[in-house]
Amino acid sequence: MTSIQRSLHLFGVSTEDLKRLTETALSKGGEYSDLFFEHSTVDELTLRDGEVNGAGSHIDYGMGVRVVSGDQTGYAYTEITTMNEMTNAAKAASLIALESGKSIPAADITPQEFKNHYPILKSWEESDISSRAPFIKELNDKIFSLDNRVNKVIAKLTNSTTQVLFYNSLGTLCSDERPMATLSVTVIMQSGSRVENGSASRSYRMGSEFLTHNLIDEIAQEAVKRTAILFEAGIPEGGEMPVVMGAGGSGILLHEAIGHAFEADFNRQNISIFSDKLGKKICSSEISVVDDGTVQWNRGSVNFDDEGVAGQKTFMVTEGYLTSYLHDRISASYYKTAPTGNGRRESFRYMPLPRMRATYMNNGTSKESDIISSVKKGIFVDNFSNGQVQIGAGDFTFFVKSGYMIENGKLTMPVKDVNIIGNGPKALADIVAVADNSYIDNGSWTCGKEQYCPVSCGMPSVLINKLTVGGLQQ
Repeated sequence: MTSIQRSLHLFGVSTEDLKRLTETALSKGGEYSDLFFEHSTVDELTLRDGEVNGAGSHIDYGMGVRVVSGDQTGYAYTEITTMNEMTNAAKAASLIALESGKSIPAADITPQEFKNHYPILKSWEESDISSRAPFIKELNDKIFSLDNRVNKVIAKLTNSTTQVLFYNSLGTLCSDERPMATLSVTVIMQSGSRVENGSASRSYRMGSEFLTHNLIDEIAQEAVKRTAILFEAGIPEGGEMPVVMGAGGSGILLHEAIGHAFEADFNRQNISIFSDKLGKKICSSEISVVDDGTVQWNRGSVNFDDEGVAGQKTFMVTEGYLTSYLHDRISASYYKTAPTGNGRRESFRYMPLPRMRATYMNNGTSKESDIISSVKKGIFVDNFSNGQVQIGAGDFTFFVKSGYMIENGKLTMPVKDVNIIGNGPKALADIVAVADNSYIDNGSWTCGKEQYCPVSCGMPSVLINKLTVGGLQQ
């Protein structure tokens, strides 16, 4: 039995049913329609006070129908996949096309297979939930062994398997099994009356092979290191200064302050500051920015997106030039180009939108040590907790959990609780050096844009010539 046949059986539909539903969705007119079926199983384990004392499992199930008519979209979903309920959803979605009055028949069905970027070595269904608890307990014990200031650990393991069946009026029929595993921990440490906290996480599209002793050790070491440094940290003087963004997790600034502005819906609506910049040079020729749906086992990867478009690697910025927006089918049609595999949705209850996957900057030619040594006075940051961005203007504020002062080319005093303030396009243009140490941070990054989607981000260390650092008043 093929994966498509298994999915048809899971959702209790035939190919004839899919075609009939699509024809109903297009009965009032419209240029395009698709059906998105989803079945998700989720398990959670939580550790507090040294014991795994929380567990839960739930199943989510349903399907959605979309109809596109010009610039208008109709969408309806149902959690019951009987033909009667699905037909009602198709009729509801079709009402968006009442004014077109032109009925387009569904194309012949063409089953499609896509390259698998997240092969499951051992499914979560093969392991009992109780067999996972010792790994979280091991994480707790490892953290307590690393530093005697640790007084509390909160850890959570979440794993899920999502089955997807997709069909559209172009005849595309495909299915996917999407695993996800996330282990996160928060560490609370106390020294005298001073209390600090830090966290670490890892998340991949993997089966139960995700849980290893090496993973536990890696997360424990990172969480303790991030927390311990805060006891030595102070708040620096604020003002405009050079900022070195550390490799990896600093990619969240790339994602928020720049990546969203490359999403085609913002540009199609002239909201983004990059709306008139396609094909133009926007930064140093040393900079290339990629949004990639093909990184093996990556949290943001997709074999195909939620519109049946193959996961792919999209260069948004190529050697300083803005070469592509991130497209779903609607924006691609508007720009008369091919979709880039960025049509994503939170679940069957939502319509797809242009969304990022794994967003990162390629390597440059400098060494991080040389970049730092070139700064007389500035700040090095590599651990962010949150931020705010205005897509239209590109202005951003990010809260830095920890970093270091740079004085006379050397990392000196650790710093914490600092705001980095700037403008995304200007910050991109003000990058004057790019290191050769790019990597993707595999933490539990989740992007909120009307809906929530798993993503990841990364970058090499870069020197931004000038940003505003919010610290102590001078």
